[in-house]
Amino acid sequence: MDKLGSNPANRCLLTPLGFLERTATVYGDCPSVVYHSTVYTWAETQCRCLRLASALCSLGISRLDVVSVLAPNIPAMYEMHFGVPMSGAVLNTINIRLDARTISVLLRHSGSKVVFCDILSLPLLHDAISLFPSCHNPPQVIPIEDPYEPNTPTHSYSLTYEKLLEMGDPDFKWIRPESEWDPMILNYTSGTTSAPKGVVHCHRGIFIVTVDSLIDWCVPKQSIYLWTLPMFHTNGWSFTWGMAVMGGTNICLRRVEAVAVFDAINKHKVTHLCGAPVVLNMLSNTPESVRKPLPGPVHVLTAGAPPPAAVLHRTEALGFTVSHGYGLTETAGLTISCAWKGQWNKLPASERARLKSRQGVRTPLMTTIDVIDGTTGQSVKRDGQTMGEIVLQGGCVMLGYLKDEKATKAAIREDGWFYTGDIGVMHPDGYVEIKR
Repeated sequence: MDKLGSNPANRCLLTPLGFLERTATVYGDCPSVVYHSTVYTWAETQCRCLRLASALCSLGISRLDVVSVLAPNIPAMYEMHFGVPMSGAVLNTINIRLDARTISVLLRHSGSKVVFCDILSLPLLHDAISLFPSCHNPPQVIPIEDPYEPNTPTHSYSLTYEKLLEMGDPDFKWIRPESEWDPMILNYTSGTTSAPKGVVHCHRGIFIVTVDSLIDWCVPKQSIYLWTLPMFHTNGWSFTWGMAVMGGTNICLRRVEAVAVFDAINKHKVTHLCGAPVVLNMLSNTPESVRKPLPGPVHVLTAGAPPPAAVLHRTEALGFTVSHGYGLTETAGLTISCAWKGQWNKLPASERARLKSRQGVRTPLMTTIDVIDGTTGQSVKRDGQTMGEIVLQGGCVMLGYLKDEKATKAAIREDGWFYTGDIGVMHPDGYVEIKR
């Protein structure tokens, strides 16, 4: 994509932003976001998001401008996922673990107009902006306060996040996309094998992956979701919007530490959480003296490298129910999941772990997946041994890479497939397994 653009469309548009309106009506007096002793209801969250959208417009943010945020899992970070696109802007969440040089590159490449920054990340952001060339105008920096973090004054800033919200109109008529194909999200790849690429997702794609993820994971209404997965990581695999669909409660954690996780699960009666296998390892290795009893079954969704059988067994022995899947920044969330069959519960633990370690089959709203031979372009044998490249088709595949037409054409071919670059095998039962 050369730029962030839009297409003509009618007014019957798919966008996840409408989820918030409905939930504020149905669950307006129910808790939406909890952070330490701060508790917002869904009506209050809608009000704060509308204020944010209104205030951004008053700052001069226009349709399809990029607004960035550098923050951990705090309430403001959650509100950005609705408030920023409600202003017509494109949301760019930045990994707070990146170095200043990389953040500087991302901000310049995206053309970000405003950066909201957690108070503890301000030094990092200042270092990043100091690397801007003199000819490049830096974005406006707006710090996000945190009353629970001592010794972090913001008095040197005339405008902070909470002051900005005070400027906003709670009755603001949020700016709907002109087309459901309009860009809504800009995420950058990790850049582990190459320079980070800006992945652009539209309203339609985010709507689809959000609903798809809820269906596939069987998330019920008013679930209590603990944020152990960073919201900056592919927008929390779409569950930032998903919790609004179900009228759930978002329990925010600034730091993912074993004591804090078990305390939060016990105190808030958490039902769901997501995390990389390293989180499962942390939970399963937590000393019994530190752990608190689970209030009931806690559903855990993990992705990436499959957890070792021993870790999986220890985690489930504690009362966690683990599901496994696969996705990329380019798919906005998980598009392959290890759909579990009831009869597998009768198998020995080692066999269950082997089956659960596979990435699985396409999620319900994904069009199709395959593993193909790189030379012939044909499907590989379904023997669990013949390796090929995993390819995908579906409505949540990205629009393309920002300002990188060559990379876009290499990833999304004329045949309509998205080529993931990941190597895997197809098992006889149709389940995919990655081979790294």
